[in-house]
Amino acid sequence: MEAAMKRRRGTETEQGCLRAWAAHSQALVGRWTTARCGSEERQARRQLRDEFRELLLNIRGLPAALPALPLELTVLYNSLLFTVGASDSVIKGEAEGIRQGLLRVLEACGACGEDLGMEELWEKVLQEDPGRAHCSEGQNEILSMIKAWQVPPEEASLPLVQSAKDLKEILCTAAAFLQGLQELEAGNFPAALSLLQEAAGGFCSKNILAQIYTCLGCCAQQMGKPQTALQHLKRALQVDFQCLPALSHVAAVYRELGETDVELQALTLLYEALRKNPPAAAASSSPYLLMRTELLVYTPVLTSLLRHRHPSEVKYLLAQRCLQDGRVADAVEHYLDFLSLLQEQQVPLDGSSALPRIPEVFLEAASALEQAGRHQDAITVCKEVISRTTDLIPQVLRVEERLEQTESSLPVAELAGGLLSQKKESLCCLAWRAAGYLQQGWAWAKLGESKEAVTQFTRCLSDLLRVQLHGSGVKRTENLQPEVEVLQKIRLLSLIGRGTQFLELGRNKEALLDFQHSLQISPGDPAAASYLVQALWKLNRKQEAAAQWQKFSQSSPGENGQQPGQGRPLPLYLASCLEQVVFPHSEPLARSIQDFLGAAAQDTPS
Repeated sequence: MEAAMKRRRGTETEQGCLRAWAAHSQALVGRWTTARCGSEERQARRQLRDEFRELLLNIRGLPAALPALPLELTVLYNSLLFTVGASDSVIKGEAEGIRQGLLRVLEACGACGEDLGMEELWEKVLQEDPGRAHCSEGQNEILSMIKAWQVPPEEASLPLVQSAKDLKEILCTAAAFLQGLQELEAGNFPAALSLLQEAAGGFCSKNILAQIYTCLGCCAQQMGKPQTALQHLKRALQVDFQCLPALSHVAAVYRELGETDVELQALTLLYEALRKNPPAAAASSSPYLLMRTELLVYTPVLTSLLRHRHPSEVKYLLAQRCLQDGRVADAVEHYLDFLSLLQEQQVPLDGSSALPRIPEVFLEAASALEQAGRHQDAITVCKEVISRTTDLIPQVLRVEERLEQTESSLPVAELAGGLLSQKKESLCCLAWRAAGYLQQGWAWAKLGESKEAVTQFTRCLSDLLRVQLHGSGVKRTENLQPEVEVLQKIRLLSLIGRGTQFLELGRNKEALLDFQHSLQISPGDPAAASYLVQALWKLNRKQEAAAQWQKFSQSSPGENGQQPGQGRPLPLYLASCLEQVVFPHSEPLARSIQDFLGAAAQDTPS
């Protein structure tokens, strides 16, 4: 009898504690209802987080029991939400709190699961609920499980800081969004499209909805549906005009469509928006919700798709696209703006942007200035490149034709990460300086200063003598590193350039040698071949000139300068030089040779 009385008193004590704790939990939720709209809202989150944690520890001081589970799980739920809300992020430590809650459920049911992983724990706990809906076959398991969750009605005595119904909708949206991103990254575009469309109809802030539409636009673009992509991206901007990555993707789609005017308009809008409103963390449209979709969907693929460009990066892109499209005056303006930003230290140089190396930007600016007829300005910019790279180039660069594993015992990865990377850097610096001399040569040529032009072309060629190619068939370029291929092209352009200036100076024999060397580098190159014919003609070697002209005229288009390995795009900064070497006297020279051949045919006895 006495033992029974003690058990009864113990039970009454536990029940009294539970009632007191339930009242305390209700009071804490009431405090949050008042504080969440006030100026001390963030401080209240931290205080309530600590108080709910302390309350949970008190409850867990008692053995797990079915009657106490509703209160314990309610307090755990509120505690976890305040932990998330106080940090504005989902942290790994919360997983342990959930694990302990699942173990307490099993303990109250007379089961155990200490040796089970998190997924196995969930499966075992859910088996205790025979009335739950089952997941549909073929659906994403997590998303299907969340949809199947039957949210119980909220009890007035056990209030929640955020309704379970809201949480379910948030979890459904986040799961669909995350799974859609996974399918997008895996290249399963139809599945990604379906999941992202489901996420777009879910419960989330305008910020997240704009991000979902942006991802839908990227998905449609990769599916080859640019117009659909534009619809999604424009919808993203309608929902949240501060979703500037969507505007960046709009420009990319218009570029794909070849609509350069609209592409440049989009880039201009993007640049102005970034200058006025630098990217910042978006404030939640529903701060009273402790658990929000944006706290659950941070992934590397989303970060990549929604990367905010730096203003200087967009300014450079404007300059580059204008130069590529032949809008030289606009290109010059944008390049000079970019160089001003660089001088003002408003250009990130830490590798966080997609900008090319700065010497390449200088050379592109020089190319734009050259095409705009601002030859002295182009020379000045090139001098800057030359002066900054001079000390970075070794006297001799030995380059193997193939990048294969050597007989060294060093692992390939270590070799590539060390010596090869240093060699590539040296090759890049050499290419930049040689290109600087090359562009100066053409600029002086345009100014009518042929002697100075020859000097600059010769400096370019002397620089390139530092590179020693080793391996069989070094004249073939298909196996060369891209950096070496660029150097070979610079050498070709410089030889042709110097040869043209030798012709201007009446030094025709020296010109002929340069054109012959050009054809050794690039057999069948149309510009080198045409200038070679002209040089022979000026040397009064008309029979040879006519023979060479016939030879090159009869070569097929595939043989006419299209040598193996020349399919890779060349740097944009060589664009002006490529235009300069085009032979300008094709028709007059052809007529002269045809007249010569006709006269020779008449003089030949029948």
